[in-house]
Amino acid sequence: MNRVAGKVCVVVGGAGGIGSAISTGLAGEGAQVAVLDRDAEHGRNVVQEITDKGGEARFWSIDVTDAQVVERVFGEIAEHFGTINVLVNSAGITGSHARAHEATEDDFDKIYAITVKGCWLATKYAVPHMLTAGGGSVVNISSIMGLVGGASLPLYHGTKGAVRLMTKADAISYASDGIRFNSVHPGPIETSLSVAAAASDPLGKEEYMRRLLSNVPLGRRGEPDDIAAGVIYLASDESKFVTGTELVIDGGYTAR
Repeated sequence: MNRVAGKVCVVVGGAGGIGSAISTGLAGEGAQVAVLDRDAEHGRNVVQEITDKGGEARFWSIDVTDAQVVERVFGEIAEHFGTINVLVNSAGITGSHARAHEATEDDFDKIYAITVKGCWLATKYAVPHMLTAGGGSVVNISSIMGLVGGASLPLYHGTKGAVRLMTKADAISYASDGIRFNSVHPGPIETSLSVAAAASDPLGKEEYMRRLLSNVPLGRRGEPDDIAAGVIYLASDESKFVTGTELVIDGGYTAR
């Protein structure tokens, strides 16, 4: 159980449903983990869970939209652990269900600031440490909604599509530096965020879930650990020849 042993892994959004599974999963495979989140209570709980099992982790509170904060936190992480080898960008929100003409400028600015700008800022301040280390792996959590269109959550689709193509561009830009970039695209996953999105849908929670699962050949939602397993693979040296690609974990949703 040492697939990422010796690696320092930073998980942005590491206290969320998927983020916490990624954080504990990487620690279980031998990584030293920096858990970053705006939710200090849940972030510290994740760290406690890791350390109780003999792992090594530390929590940092972060606002992913604030460049000065992100720069400071990544500097502290590198100073504390000695380097940064892996970055997982998992921070994001679902945002408004409003269509383009109904959404507000605040709706747009908020979701793009967290999901797109936050991803870019974390990359910006992690990469210099990876360059010094001679390489690394960046895993950006996108979504099946970054691959296909849909009437629900249009702004969310846009941000996840942006994350997908940022990943590909960076994969090419940093290939000669030994830094790999890949995106993971979860389908319907059982998390508090997905439950909140269903509850706020104009169709109502039950109808939203019925329609969603009717498009999943496996007929159920996945679990956060399903996503963590994919991230561990991309963070490890097992994927040393994998960059610029999408790992789709969706129960067959996009196979139709």
